[in-house]
Amino acid sequence: MTAFVTLEVEDAVGTIRLARPPMNALDSVMQDQLRAVAEEAAGRADVRAVVLWGGEKVFAAGADIKEMQRMSYTDMVERGGALQESFNAVARIPKPVLAAVTGYALGGGCELALCADIRIAADNAKFGQPEILLGLIPGAGGTQRLSRLVGPSRAKELIFTGRQVRADEALRIGLADQVVPAEEVYPTALALAARLATGPAYALRAAKEAVDRGLETDLDTGLAIERQLFAGMFATEDREIGMRSFVEEGPGKAKFR
Repeated sequence: MTAFVTLEVEDAVGTIRLARPPMNALDSVMQDQLRAVAEEAAGRADVRAVVLWGGEKVFAAGADIKEMQRMSYTDMVERGGALQESFNAVARIPKPVLAAVTGYALGGGCELALCADIRIAADNAKFGQPEILLGLIPGAGGTQRLSRLVGPSRAKELIFTGRQVRADEALRIGLADQVVPAEEVYPTALALAARLATGPAYALRAAKEAVDRGLETDLDTGLAIERQLFAGMFATEDREIGMRSFVEEGPGKAKFR
């Protein structure tokens, strides 16, 4: 079977590479491979940060519409859970995940970018959830992750109209976190991932869990989650290294293992 999704690791940074020309359409085979690769990245100790990368021309232009057109209601009942779990596997990677977005990130491609912790977009990037134009709604997390990121009313407007969002607007509304020239997208994401890969792995994992789990509940419960994870850091070598370095050398000089 052709590998449309691969994991390449260098200097503790894993690149999850989408490669199904010409548009990285996310068919069921690609979805299953995405889940397997994400789970591999999550479990490998030599991967401390992850970059999602669709290539120089396109991130992912959505699902494979020809495949979906052939599916019935019962087919999608059977497939819907696996579809969401493929994306959830990326969102649950317990390490910093960055999306390097060039060209189109539409439909499932936008939903995949939403699974990242940070989105670095090319100046030619276009985001969108155009499922409504097919008589559908987003089905891989778009209604939930987009509304949590940009707010419910803005998410509804984007989903109701199916319009495309250019990079400058994406930055303004919080859908993208940084916009750079297209040729700099992957190097920029890689540089930030490399920096995060040298950080305290357990603290980064706890910070991600605190934010993600906290968003799913009320403030008091979120604070309880934070309190428990914060106390847990005092059992780690990361905390010992960080505090010792701060006292002896000043801030920002700790070398975590």
